[in-house]
Amino acid sequence: MSGKPATPAARLKPATLAAQAAGAIDPASGGVVPAIHPATTFVRDTDYVPTVDGNVYARSHAPNARLVEDLLAQLEGAQEALVFPSGMAAVAAVFRTLPAGAVVLVQSQIYWGTTAWIRDFCTRRDVRLVEVDSSDTDAFAQACAQERPALAWVETPSNPWLRITDLAACAEAVHAAGGLLVADMTTATPVLTQALSFGADLVMHSATKGLNGHSDVLAGALACADANSAIWAAIRTDRDTAGAVLGPFEAWLLLRGMRTLPLRMERMSANALRLAHQLSDHPQVEAVLYPGLTDHPGHSLAARQMQGGYGPLLSFVVKGGAQAALRATSRLQLFHRATSLGGVESLVEHRHTIEPHTGIPEGLLRVSVGIEAVEDLWDDLAQALGQ
Repeated sequence: MSGKPATPAARLKPATLAAQAAGAIDPASGGVVPAIHPATTFVRDTDYVPTVDGNVYARSHAPNARLVEDLLAQLEGAQEALVFPSGMAAVAAVFRTLPAGAVVLVQSQIYWGTTAWIRDFCTRRDVRLVEVDSSDTDAFAQACAQERPALAWVETPSNPWLRITDLAACAEAVHAAGGLLVADMTTATPVLTQALSFGADLVMHSATKGLNGHSDVLAGALACADANSAIWAAIRTDRDTAGAVLGPFEAWLLLRGMRTLPLRMERMSANALRLAHQLSDHPQVEAVLYPGLTDHPGHSLAARQMQGGYGPLLSFVVKGGAQAALRATSRLQLFHRATSLGGVESLVEHRHTIEPHTGIPEGLLRVSVGIEAVEDLWDDLAQALGQ
């Protein structure tokens, strides 16, 4: 199903790995674009041995999914990766490895969907949940020492607060307590931060977002530092037997999107930084949350952990609360009023409408910056806010 580049992958830059889909070609035609393989079952030879690559059944052996997994593993510096039909399916795969009575430590004020599902899961499964602001390294370390969690879950940069977590410090703290660190790196993607290199045991992505980047695929992914670990074996078995697998067409679209990932992240990060600076000077803006700004409390840490940019996601608080913020969104002409992030098109979301009881400022707008001309994006924001 795939060929490998002549240059060893370890020596190739992310842009090269991505553009060449980690060396994947279609062996049947020689096409530089891999084919879609929709087969659900695969033939065996006369000795009843699978004839191609050990392929038996699509729930466990999916050629298109394997191409995505191979590319993601190389981009992450991971031993192995697995793809899922959504980001939440990947989250669930991790938490289903926990036995009843386990303790988990979860970063507070992260993506509301993750938090809501984890709270419900822990209640149903008799897992004790402890929430802590992991951007406060001392508080996180203290919680690890006191609670000794089997698993700690962090998200950096966080959504929508854009808080930055010290991955190396958190890994050290949770490992000392005998647990594992899982990092949701959806916002950064492996192009900006390889969390495994900072000590994380697992990395999770809502591949719907930046990895795919075109708002046309629902997918999730996990990558691991140790493919022989007990948790990875449990995750792999659970995915294969429970059937949380990504379809071939979705995997094909995801791979296509990932081929431009480095280029997209570079452009979106540059656009976001420019807009963050301009919003900081706007009289109708109360605060801007973006780790690329030097006055952001996590800026120096982000500069060490993130290479080549600070990501496409930023939040800002409009003066005048919800009414002023919603008035501004109603005037936007280029920014689509829609949920999600990481796509080539710019989106805006009034977070207080989505999660009104979580402490989100009523005037906060979360913006996912796309690849459009930044001058056009700024003109749209400026006229919406009122110059």
